[in-house]
Amino acid sequence: MSSISNWIKAFRLRTLPLSFSLIIVGSALAYERGLFQLSIFVAAIITTLFLQILSNVSNDYGDAVSGADFAGRVGPERAVQSGAISLQDMRKAIVCFSILSLLSGIVLLCVAMPSLGIQGVLIMFAIGLACIVAAICYTVGKRPYGYVGLGDLSVFIFFGLVGVAGSYVLYSGKLEAELLLPASSIGLLSVAVLNMNNMRDYDSDKRSGKNTLIVRMGLSWGRIYQVCIVIGAFVGLAIYAVCFGRILQLLPLLALVRFVPHLIFVVDKKNEANLDTQLKVVSVGTLIVALLFAIGSVEV
Repeated sequence: MSSISNWIKAFRLRTLPLSFSLIIVGSALAYERGLFQLSIFVAAIITTLFLQILSNVSNDYGDAVSGADFAGRVGPERAVQSGAISLQDMRKAIVCFSILSLLSGIVLLCVAMPSLGIQGVLIMFAIGLACIVAAICYTVGKRPYGYVGLGDLSVFIFFGLVGVAGSYVLYSGKLEAELLLPASSIGLLSVAVLNMNNMRDYDSDKRSGKNTLIVRMGLSWGRIYQVCIVIGAFVGLAIYAVCFGRILQLLPLLALVRFVPHLIFVVDKKNEANLDTQLKVVSVGTLIVALLFAIGSVEV
């Protein structure tokens, strides 16, 4: 059996703030409308956490099998590729977290049933299954979509639109179009985390045939892309706050003090060897944005 420390590394803890961020924002939107329920919040956090870990262990497994992870690649050592965790044990972990995600999701839907109704529960259950499939198929299978440049779109959809707006629907039973702005912002910041990962892995991914969006566009455009999606995220939050009378929700703009240095770091070509340090910066920064958004939802 692999050691606990190896499993903790395989779970990639520095990416987990993304799981919390999307639920916090969706729940904050529910709170400001008087719909917040602690039981839904806790169940949603646990479910999303399981899905994030499922995505991470699947990625470790898939990249090892495909050869995208190999000795000498830039970035943290991968569990399967390094031999710290066997392929068989990682497959078991994928099955385990798939089941945990499913069971946790069912509990979440049971808690939210009064708001959703039977039809809503069935729709959200189908979306939940899609989340599980997407988490696994990013790098696992004969045609993983992460290898053809669709990872960014998937992250935007599931960590933004589905994650934020979907968590709000659990409280309300309905979707409001204006919520797509903050949902898109969190989605863009989540894409920014993936983009940093893919910029770091540019050489190894290109060598192994993993055609991420960065491999397709090149590092120069990747730097511009990072600036655009981060700025776009803050613009979306600002538009939501101003246009819908949520002035206190301009608070997330304070997080620019963290993101501006990040963007300066990224655009400087001299820092390409140290891009891995920026994953945690963006991941934790996204959580800070979510927490500031939640604070702005509280009536003073």
